[in-house]
Amino acid sequence: MRNRGSVVIVENDKVGLIQRIRDGSVYYVFPGGGIENGETPEEGAKREAFEELGVEVKVNECIAKVEYKGTQYFFLSEIINGMFGTGQGEEYTDKERDRGTYLPMWVDIKKLSSIDVKPKEVAIKVQSLFN
Repeated sequence: MRNRGSVVIVENDKVGLIQRIRDGSVYYVFPGGGIENGETPEEGAKREAFEELGVEVKVNECIAKVEYKGTQYFFLSEIINGMFGTGQGEEYTDKERDRGTYLPMWVDIKKLSSIDVKPKEVAIKVQSLFN
């Protein structure tokens, strides 16, 4: 059980997601990860955005909390510095992890309901906020 902080970044009718390919499955997740000791959910989300995407973000309101192996917090966020897709977190650099591939990408908000986004309820919420 570990709480997680994630960012929801929307620009030009697209949302920033991480495409995961693992054990033959293709799915998408919102950038984020485990909150470390001493971090707030917002601080964890900011750190993870930098590690996974290579961007600094301004974290705004929490749009969803999902209970799954702890509490997952999803924050509407905006990029304030950096270049999307240049993250250097361990998901990209540690070849021994064997946890599949991670590919940051922009996905059209209209497509959120037709691809496998986890958690689905957050994808639906994002679609409802931006359509």
